[in-house]
Amino acid sequence: MEKHGTAECSLHECTIVILGGTGDLSARKLIPAIYKLVADNRLCKFSLVCVSNDDTQIDTILDRSKKFIPMLHEKTWAQIQNHSFYYRLDFHEQVAYQGLGEFLDRLEKESHLIGNRMFYLATMPEHFDAITHNLARYDIVRRQTDDEQEGVKPWSRVVYEKPFGTNLQSAQQINRSIAQVFDESQVFRIDHWLGKELVSNIALVRFTNRIFEPLWNNQHIDSVQIIMNETIGIEGRGRYYDTYGILKDMVQNHMLQLLALIAMEAPTRLVADDIRDAKAQVLRKIKVASVVLGQYDGYRKEPDVAPQSTTPTFAALKVYVDNPRWEGVPFYLKTGKLLDTRMACIHIKFKKVDCLLDECPSEQNSLTINIYPHEGFYLGLNVKIPGVSNQITPATMNFSHAALFGPNTPEAYELLLSDVIRKDHATFVRNDEIELSWNVIEQIDRINPELFIYAPASKGPEQLQNLDPERKIQWHV
Repeated sequence: MEKHGTAECSLHECTIVILGGTGDLSARKLIPAIYKLVADNRLCKFSLVCVSNDDTQIDTILDRSKKFIPMLHEKTWAQIQNHSFYYRLDFHEQVAYQGLGEFLDRLEKESHLIGNRMFYLATMPEHFDAITHNLARYDIVRRQTDDEQEGVKPWSRVVYEKPFGTNLQSAQQINRSIAQVFDESQVFRIDHWLGKELVSNIALVRFTNRIFEPLWNNQHIDSVQIIMNETIGIEGRGRYYDTYGILKDMVQNHMLQLLALIAMEAPTRLVADDIRDAKAQVLRKIKVASVVLGQYDGYRKEPDVAPQSTTPTFAALKVYVDNPRWEGVPFYLKTGKLLDTRMACIHIKFKKVDCLLDECPSEQNSLTINIYPHEGFYLGLNVKIPGVSNQITPATMNFSHAALFGPNTPEAYELLLSDVIRKDHATFVRNDEIELSWNVIEQIDRINPELFIYAPASKGPEQLQNLDPERKIQWHV
């Protein structure tokens, strides 16, 4: 660890290079996350280099980020400004990378940095292949060796932002390109949902509390709902969204990762590769049973959206995990834009108990994991009404994350950036998980579901009731 004034720094010194540094992700998430790591004295010695092909300056890039940093302190901001730089580069101009390499070498020498480097690809996936090969070709990123483990040589790590490819074929091509030049141990594929505190808590709560695991199977669980509702539309991202849509933007990554965390077998240990092995086993066994797709009324009039677009902004899926633990248990996934309620949660409904009363309780026990807006775990029970013989009412026992730990929970990107520096892969997605998730999307493509229009601020298309007509799903929200 390094000392910085009176504080002890927990993160190694490094140069952070954001490729796509003039973009929205950099302004809203990455630079504010770096600011917070510096403000908390976790990252003390660093340089930040924003790379893009825009004609701009570093001060312009930093100024865009200021409004996304609550309670900004000028002293910390001055530290960010003094250690930040801009380098203009066309990602597909091969010879230009030599200049970038020379710039970084010179910067590290002048800043007395040892040469640890993090490269964050905050770009569209069509740039991944060119950037990957050129970073390696000009020795800007060096393939990891055993020397890194002993701290003998500086490390180089590469972070790929989602979406990782546009389909299975493109994801496989990107993975092949990466494997040719980098070791898997130095590659970090981001799914920022895995950095959210309640999501990273799922496996720990499940496997460190004995009350859950004996019930975590088809003998006791009736169904599982994974819900990600948004009240906003596409927010001016028409060009991006009309290319990807809800299935590639939300289902392929975030929702299938949540499903894998909930459904996985107990890993040998709660460490990165064991967790990712367990998740991959789940993703390999997912079978899509039915799909309902929707598009909000008015989407085709959004800027940069095709007038006859068939891109979905809503998706609901019924899937099964084809293994002995989950045989017969439906997993329902629902996500959409411009819905009536903003919420992300996992709602696990347990089977009804054998009734021993004249008036049986109508509610089943449930466990709800709220990811936002009210982070916490909520256990639904049936309890006796005071003073009334054998009459039952539902009640909720809750663990509020903010009430116990306070409101200052680290943001997802803070945790993810620190995990890259610490070389902890537990909250990152491995190459096989990416390809297995795209396999699920290909199952949906083969079904070729119809697209239904729904009203903004509604619960989605009316045809949602046809997702599983036998069960007549009661959605948690």
